[in-house]
Order: sequence, then structure tokens, then C-alpha cells
Amino acid sequence: MSATLLINSRSYETRVALLENGQCVEVYVERAKQMSQAGNVYLGRVARVLPGMQAAFVDVGLPKAAFLYVSDVYDTPEDYQWDPEAEEMSETREAHNGRIELMLREGQEIMVQVAKEPMGNKGARITSHVTLPGRNLVLMPTIDHVGVSRRIENPEERQRLRNVIERIRPQGVGFIARTVSEGQKADKLAAEMEFLNSLWETIQGRRQKSGVPALLHQDLSVSLRAVRDLFTREVDHLVIDSEDEYESVIDFVATFMPRLLPSVELYDRSEPIFDAYGVEPDLARALERKVWLKSGGYVVIEKTEALTSVDVNTGRYVGSYNLEETILKTNLEAVKEIACQIRLRDIGGLIVIDFIDMEREENRERVVAALKEALEQDRSKTNVLPMSPLGLVEMTRKRVRGSLVETLSEPCDYCEGLGLLHDPTTVCYDIFRTVERELKNSVAEAVNLMVHPTVAEVLLQEERFALEELEESLGLTIHVVPNQSLHREHFELRPTPPGP
Repeated sequence: MSATLLINSRSYETRVALLENGQCVEVYVERAKQMSQAGNVYLGRVARVLPGMQAAFVDVGLPKAAFLYVSDVYDTPEDYQWDPEAEEMSETREAHNGRIELMLREGQEIMVQVAKEPMGNKGARITSHVTLPGRNLVLMPTIDHVGVSRRIENPEERQRLRNVIERIRPQGVGFIARTVSEGQKADKLAAEMEFLNSLWETIQGRRQKSGVPALLHQDLSVSLRAVRDLFTREVDHLVIDSEDEYESVIDFVATFMPRLLPSVELYDRSEPIFDAYGVEPDLARALERKVWLKSGGYVVIEKTEALTSVDVNTGRYVGSYNLEETILKTNLEAVKEIACQIRLRDIGGLIVIDFIDMEREENRERVVAALKEALEQDRSKTNVLPMSPLGLVEMTRKRVRGSLVETLSEPCDYCEGLGLLHDPTTVCYDIFRTVERELKNSVAEAVNLMVHPTVAEVLLQEERFALEELEESLGLTIHVVPNQSLHREHFELRPTPPGP
């Protein structure tokens, strides 16, 4: 599989796109005014402990307090700052039975890391189990464990990496071997391990000198994170359109992956890099509600508060054999597009896919198997459940940051995210009821009715008879005044007092 990594960097925004076989499959956007917080390490103060939710809110210096769940609390005695008169320093998880009110107290200082970005009205999700990712390894200073990426499938290589890490790691400190560590020599892993341990010592040193709240460690920029996590031997080219960013990436690659230096290229053509590689149309499609399939079918993707729903439809595709074959072909084609859109849009949380109903059980199983296979390339963890009798597939995908749609757009000021507006006739009837309610016993002889021009047109044409009937019943004259500045659903009544 041919893969290319693109970095479009400007002072105000950096965009990263991963292309596989010429198709954009992942996009990351970071703006100067909205820097990513996931992965940052903070020294915070517990603002509130909620025993009923077994959670706590922690002030880490962000606009909204961060949320810390009980299972994410690191419970070693040195991490606590109990009052000796209040609690015993030797208290353990067994003694407090995992109850957050005995593990944390309001005003306590605690070092945490952002696990999930703030999203919507929710603050960041944090953990006190800090992890520091490197190119080949992930340091887990609070967990005594050695792990190997599941994507490394060779049992002998998995065992080799485990043995190497066990031999060279400091006592009580955990590490995970990342996918790119496959085949790496022990001395290279040892050098990176030393770097990560040094970074952890630096963070601990800053903790001793910092006030509360404080940022102790900021994760890499989006471009360097992409190089660290996405730039592998499978990526043929890394193309960057900014000379400053190019120099920064070259230094990073030379330090951690010198063998890949020949694959780094500075883009210097006049045509914008995302236009030259055909990324902009893919980005535009990723913001649309409806995505068309090549056969003529389509997929509708809608985000709600609780989940993301995906609906598959045959659309213009009528098939050429029988109904079951037409439906199966549409569902299988939709599977590839759905997996691509989930990854491209970075949709996380609960996802419910409504496939077109199929009668045969083997066809249902075939569609679910195809979905799982299509999701194998996704770096985020997914879990797919069997298809229900109604043709629904429930799946989850790990969420760390807001989706692409949430990053690049906001709810409509008109419909406030509903996606619907009252039609002009409905607004007219609402006006009639309001006028009757508010002016039934009025002494006014006339009223100026300020409305949007679209509504004014309907009032003066299609609903003219109803308007005259209302004037007659109330004994007043209604002057319709178009006002372009009004919301289509809004209107204003300005009664005219009677003359002398």
C-alpha cells in the first residue's frame, strides 16, 4: 500500500493529512488559537469531590474544570498530601476500597494528564496515570508493566521486545513497545528509554518548583505528533509546504528515525499542497451530512448528543439481479465508505449503523465481517458488535479529541444545530395566533408587523385572505413591513396608538 503524509503549515493553522493509495484517510487540524491539550501534563488542585459519581473536578488552569474518574486516580502515598491529623499516610486502595472521597480531598494538589480534549460543554477528561509516548516506546511511570503493540503479530518478535525491555527498564517503571519498534535493536530502545526517563524527571522537577495550577509538560505540535505516530516505513513520502516546519521536522527525524530522512520532501510548487494531492474535495465531503456511493447509493451521517448514527440507503442504485443482491452490494460498498468516513472525520464514542435489511443471515455476517476488516487500518481502538435482527450494528471507537466536524464547524445560528426551520406558512400562522392573543382587547387602531421578506411575501399573497379576516375580527389594520435583518422565524409587533 502506497502512503503519503502531507503537512500544510501556516502561522494561524497547521493541517496534516495521511493518504493511502491516493485517498485521504486521516486529517488533523490544529489552530494557533486552539492548541491541542491532549497529552499535556498539569499540576492541578482538586476543586470538588463527588462521592455519588465517584469522580472529582480538578482545576488545571483551563477554562473549565477537568473531570477525574476514580479508576484514573494513582494511589501511592507520595502522591497524596494528606493532613497527618486527617488521614493515615499508609492508607492503600484495599483500605479505602477505591472510594474517591478517601483518595482525594478538596484543595489537594495532584499531577494529571489530559486523556480527552474538552468537548462541547464538557471539560477535559484527565488521569493521574501519566504516559509519555516516544517514537518506539511509551513510558508509563506509574504502572509496573511491560506491553507490546497488538499490531506486532509475530510471536517471536513480541517476545524479543518484551525481553529487551524487561532487561533494560528501571525497576517499577512500565513501557509499551509501539508498532514501529518491530525489528529495532536493543541499543536504540535503550537510548529512547533513557530520553523518556529524563523527560519524566524533568516533569517531576518542574512540579516541585511550580505553583498551582501549572502546565508541567506540553505534548508535541500536531506536525511533530504526526511524524512521531504516522511516519513509518510504510509511508513513502513526507511532504511539507513550510520551510520552517520542514527544518523542524528534519531535526526531529534525524534524531529519532534517521533512516527515513530521504523520504522527507519540501513542497515548493505554486499550487497549494492540499489541492495538488486532491485533499480539499475529501475534506469538503467529510463535512457533508450525505455521502454518495459510486453505485448511486448513499450514506447519511448525523451526530447527536449521545451517539453518531449512520444510515445506508440504495438511492439511485436499482441493481441488475434480485433485491437481496442489490441490498448486499450496497451494504458492502457502504462498509468501505463508512470505515473511511469514521476515520477521516475522527468520529468517536458510540456509533450505530443502520444497514439496509437483509433476509439471509450469512449476508448479515458477511457485512459485519467486512466492516471489521475495513476498520483494521484504523489506529483508534474499535469494537464492533454483531448485527441485530433490525439490521443495526453498534460499535464504539476511542475518542481523544473532537471530531473533524466539531473542529471546523459550529451549530447554525438560525436553527441552533437542529438542521430545520419553520416554513413561512407555519410562521404566518404563529403570527396570527400571537396577534390575536396580544391585541384582542387592544385600543390600538393599527399595528406594524415586522417580518422577514420571505414571510411578508406569503402574508401578502397566499395568506392575504386570512390576514384580512384577522384585521376584521380585531378591528385594526395590520401593516406588513419586510425586514431583512430579522430571523425568518422571528417577528415584531409595534402597535400604533389611537389618534387624538
